[in-house]
Amino acid sequence: MSEPLTAEFPPSPPPAPGAEQYLALDFVNSAVALPGGQFVDLLGTPEAANRWLAERGLAPADAGLREMCTTQLRSLREHLRALFAARVDGLPALPAALSAVNDALTKAPTAALLRWDDRNGPYRAAPHPADEILDHALATLAANTADLLTGPDAGRLIACGSAPCTRYLLRHGRRHWCSTRCGDRARAARAYARRTRSQTD
Repeated sequence: MSEPLTAEFPPSPPPAPGAEQYLALDFVNSAVALPGGQFVDLLGTPEAANRWLAERGLAPADAGLREMCTTQLRSLREHLRALFAARVDGLPALPAALSAVNDALTKAPTAALLRWDDRNGPYRAAPHPADEILDHALATLAANTADLLTGPDAGRLIACGSAPCTRYLLRHGRRHWCSTRCGDRARAARAYARRTRSQTD
C-alpha cells in the first residue's frame, strides 16, 4: 500500500497540461502517485486543503477548514476522478459520481435572489450566507468539471501514460505525459524493455 508523504505542506508538482485552463483538472490531480510507492495528497490535512483552496481563490487563507470539510473535498475529488476515467476509457459514468457532481452544483446559488426588506424595499442577495466557503468551492469545482467534460476540450482529456502516475492532462500533439519527469521515466522504461528483449532474443 502507498504511504503518503507527511510534510505539513507537501511539495506541489508542476501543473499538468490543461490545469491552468481547468481548475477541475488541477483538483483531480491534487493526489499524486510517486515512484517508490509514495504519494502526495495536497488535500491531506485541513491546513493543506485550506492552502490549496486559498491559492486558487476558492477560500480565504484563514477559512479554518475542519477535517469534515477536507473529507468532503477528497470525496468529490474521487468522484471527479471516476468521471474522468469513464470519459477517457469510453465507459458509462458511475451514477454515484454523477450524483456527487450534481449535488455539488446545487450547493451554491448561480444568481442572487430577489429579497424584500420592509424598510428599504427590494434587494438582491444569495440564499446562502457568505461564510459557506466549502459549498462555494465544491460548486465551483463541479461546474468546472461539467464545463470540461461537455466542452470542446473533452476529447483531449487523457491519463498520464507513465506508471505509477495517476494524473490527468489535456493532450497537446503527441504528448501523453503530465510532466517532463513522467515523460523521461516512460522513455527510460521503454528503452530498458527494448534492451531486455534484445538480450533474451
